[in-house]
Amino acid sequence: MFRLLLIPAALALALPGPCAHAADRITDAPFATRSEVIAPHAMAATSQPLATQIALDVMKQGGNAIDAAIAANAALGLMEPVGAGVGGDLFALVWDAKSKKLHGLNASGRSPKSLSLAKLKEELAKQGLNEIPPFGPLPVSTPGAVDGWFELHGRFGRLPMAQILAPSIRYAREGFPVSDVIAYYWQRNVRALLKFPGIREQFTRDGAGPRKGQRWTNPNLAATYEAIARGGRDAFYKGDIARRIGDYMARNGGYLSADDLAGHRSEWVEPVSTRYRDVELWELPPNTQGVAALEALNILEGYDFKAAGFGSVEHLHRFVEATKLAFADRARFYADPDFARAPVARLIDKGYAAERRKLIGEQAMQTVAAGDMALKTSDTVYLTTADADGNMVSLIQSNYRGMGSGMAPEGLGFILQDRGQLFALDEGHANVYAPGKRPFHTIIPAFITRGGEPWVSFGVMGGDMQPQGHVQIVMNLVDFGMNLQEAGDAPRIYWDTPQQPTGGTMRDGGTVNLETGFPYATVQALLQKRHRIGYDLGAYGGYQAIMRLPDGGWIGASESRKDGQAAGY
Repeated sequence: MFRLLLIPAALALALPGPCAHAADRITDAPFATRSEVIAPHAMAATSQPLATQIALDVMKQGGNAIDAAIAANAALGLMEPVGAGVGGDLFALVWDAKSKKLHGLNASGRSPKSLSLAKLKEELAKQGLNEIPPFGPLPVSTPGAVDGWFELHGRFGRLPMAQILAPSIRYAREGFPVSDVIAYYWQRNVRALLKFPGIREQFTRDGAGPRKGQRWTNPNLAATYEAIARGGRDAFYKGDIARRIGDYMARNGGYLSADDLAGHRSEWVEPVSTRYRDVELWELPPNTQGVAALEALNILEGYDFKAAGFGSVEHLHRFVEATKLAFADRARFYADPDFARAPVARLIDKGYAAERRKLIGEQAMQTVAAGDMALKTSDTVYLTTADADGNMVSLIQSNYRGMGSGMAPEGLGFILQDRGQLFALDEGHANVYAPGKRPFHTIIPAFITRGGEPWVSFGVMGGDMQPQGHVQIVMNLVDFGMNLQEAGDAPRIYWDTPQQPTGGTMRDGGTVNLETGFPYATVQALLQKRHRIGYDLGAYGGYQAIMRLPDGGWIGASESRKDGQAAGY
């Protein structure tokens, strides 16, 4: 998507090698698209400005960061259905100022209990497929977002849920103007989904998605939100909504049932972390891919990137090679821990990282195997909020693949996710499909502490880009001294590989996609190291972040690749 380019190509060729200090910015490369946002009391950063304003309004009304995060997520489900909605899953990290502890929530749903692996393969064979498709009824898994809202609210919330959902209900009924990037993806998504029942009626006007600035209403979603506000999570999982979802799926060749929804539960989990230089990065354990970011950082800790400089061949080459090693382990081990427990302690062990680091040489690795665990004992929206009490929320929520499966139950105003596409089909694989199992998940929230105190709540949405983006943000802040806005706006690296938790083998080193802005000399040097270079223009994710100031204030950042806004008061 050409309009998402960060820096014109002509300017990229003029950039020097490793960036030196400059008086006007931290680096002499024009990375930041704007100044950081600084506020004394509260902050919100989301991928849609109206959602950001809703989050701030909720906090001004006496709500806390948790209330604000739920309100913003509900708004994004309405305003950015190309990435979020109550038909999808949710993960969150919450810094609770009272207990001074980070809490993790896994609100991902499970596969239909009535669909066995054998039956799934039979259905695929009927369609001439050898893998789970991205659209239609087969990849649909139980949506976990609404239960995630109520788990967060029940443990930390302050305002009534009806008050939290009220702004989104009003916008759904009265309408809102669709923003630029969202309109682009909305139009592109619905063209591929029109054949599925419920899409044309609920997500198009005469078969087309909305234009930029067009006023959009979704009265069906307003009614769904009102039912949830009145009846709580059971209104979604055990009431009329669940029955309508089950009936819709049964009529259209699906297996997700009202019983699957009734049996859903979220899970509070212990976040996992690693120390990098003087900070600690926190992620959620599998079935997410957060451990990949921790493993890659452990490997990269053995190099002096401050001396090498941002954009140097040392920076890019070592980052890509460390990512290859972490992703090889991701492909083999990450899965629902109720079915296959990943060796997380081993994967994030510093000694294991040192062993893996020895595999990095001067030439790009063309094939990479997973590590030996016997040696020693997963399109998306991201948002973050912070309040005057010091609470912080790092929340990510997704339909997967833009608008999900395309399955849009009539009259409900949302689309069911296609997260089940991320199961493997090979028996014996940790992530192989099974009834009632959570698929491998790409979506991951992140959090950084320094000396045990909260420092940065952030995320980088976007499939395989997410752990790679987390690593790059940490390096930009810690190694390259960028401020919060620059860290997100700086050009990114996206390494693409066929070696996935769903299967596949890498034989050619994968593809190193480079966003415009890296020195041409670095690109030449990477080619000489046998890296395959690509220039994908839209796969670099979307970043939002909030940083805690020593005096208790907040810094917010929202990068230029989305429609978003960071704002505070």
